[in-house]
Amino acid sequence: MTEAPSIADRDSISKRESGVTEKSPMRLRMEALIKEKQSEIVAALQKLDPENKFRTDTWARPAGGGGISCVQQDGNVFEKAGVNTSIVYGTLPRPAIEKMRVNHKAIDPDVDSLEFFAAGLSLVLHPQNPNAPTVHLNYRYFETMDNDGKCNAWWFGGGTDLTPTYLYDEDAIHFHKSIKDACDKHDRGYYPRFKQWCDKYFYIPHRQESRGIGGIFFDDLDGQEKDQEQLFSFVQDCLSSFLPGYLPIVTKRKDMPFGEREKQWQQLRRGRYVEFNLVNDRGTSFGLNTPSARVESILMSLPLTARWMYMHEAEKGSREERIIGVLKQPIEWV
Repeated sequence: MTEAPSIADRDSISKRESGVTEKSPMRLRMEALIKEKQSEIVAALQKLDPENKFRTDTWARPAGGGGISCVQQDGNVFEKAGVNTSIVYGTLPRPAIEKMRVNHKAIDPDVDSLEFFAAGLSLVLHPQNPNAPTVHLNYRYFETMDNDGKCNAWWFGGGTDLTPTYLYDEDAIHFHKSIKDACDKHDRGYYPRFKQWCDKYFYIPHRQESRGIGGIFFDDLDGQEKDQEQLFSFVQDCLSSFLPGYLPIVTKRKDMPFGEREKQWQQLRRGRYVEFNLVNDRGTSFGLNTPSARVESILMSLPLTARWMYMHEAEKGSREERIIGVLKQPIEWV
């Protein structure tokens, strides 16, 4: 007896035969969007440093899906830059189903396992120059499906945030204004709500400070929030706002002079970045615990180098002390 094709197989046939249109399932439209935006972002970043080419790895998952990892290391502008897409088809066990039902009542409580699909674009850029800020972006879509591939629950998540080593108020304002403008097109309540969520999420409890100066963060946005088309449009606008929000900042800062003191401070701040990502970040934990996880892609977010010094304190009245003050007490930038 021939085994029925999997949902991943059927989706592959559908894309090959009919392409992806507005009438396609949302999972295929989200996959097409993140691949398009990945290409666009990598092309823009490559123009900043044409000599150092991004390495592109395309990989497949045994159960369906796969991804594209685009990474640049030891470049002239970025010490490490990674722009990844990931597509996952899999099966949720009952404990995971019960956990997800807390936020998503549409999920059937009476099944022992459930097919799922996840798609995301994740980006982390760590510049060489301590005056240029690190930036993170992630937008994702998740759905659960019946065995025939029909969606029964779905949600969007994501956001973007800035992590400067040294604080330039005009950069913070520009970055926050770019993402606020994208939010305001859809709901004027989004930016203040998601900015607060971001400040709360990217917090390092054992250090009692934030990882950076925030941006937006949201998760579990489903039909109780707005309809699927509205939320997909919101995610599209957020993604489109990234390059105008970040490129002018890194372009302005990448060639500024700096010395050993600034580089050492950058390395210490990178240590904090590592601490958050390995200890506190749910995305890293989810990725590493997913069967057949591609560890290299998940840990792409970590900087190439970082530093930990025993009992280091910022000098009173210094630029280093100023950024610490803001990390301990978030500011409303716009």
